[in-house]
Amino acid sequence: MTSADPALDRVLEALAVVRAAHPDRSVLVAVDGRSGVGKSTLCERLAARVGAAHVDGDDFYAGGDAAALAALAPPERAAAVIDLRRLRAEALEPLLAGRTARWRPFDWDAGAGFAAEPVVCAPAPVVVLDGTYSGRPELADLVDLPVLVTLDERERLARLAAREGGDLGDPEFALWEAAEDHYFAVVRPPESFDLALPG
Repeated sequence: MTSADPALDRVLEALAVVRAAHPDRSVLVAVDGRSGVGKSTLCERLAARVGAAHVDGDDFYAGGDAAALAALAPPERAAAVIDLRRLRAEALEPLLAGRTARWRPFDWDAGAGFAAEPVVCAPAPVVVLDGTYSGRPELADLVDLPVLVTLDERERLARLAAREGGDLGDPEFALWEAAEDHYFAVVRPPESFDLALPG
């Protein structure tokens, strides 16, 4: 029986192949894509369908004010946005080893530091990493199935405008767009992913 969700069905089919190849260990699906394409929706559906451990990459945002970000070139900004060492050590490596993972997410309400309450995530046969930059080469040794979610650019920007209250003219937004432009053109172009799906 299919899920009536073609994108989810394609991930499930690819995941079945990966799990058959690695029946004795947990596998990691990294769902990457530009801001606003629908990654989290797909990850939530996938996690619910297979009982996966769901890791939100945004929890590992490295922080930094607009001036510090603007001082970085887009390649540097794309490389620095997520604390990959903490993501590996606190979430991915424990989960893939079959251990409960605990981490304190970035405090988005305060705009700095970590939230007071940790996230506690139980291990599962499938781990889903959700977020832009989840397919970074620095994580390639852990990722079994890199997935790219795409969306028509006009629709993506419309979604972002709705999510951000209609203001895409913020200079900081342009900084992140430039970083994503570089990442998806140079570091992880679409053809480098195992699976590319419409959002």
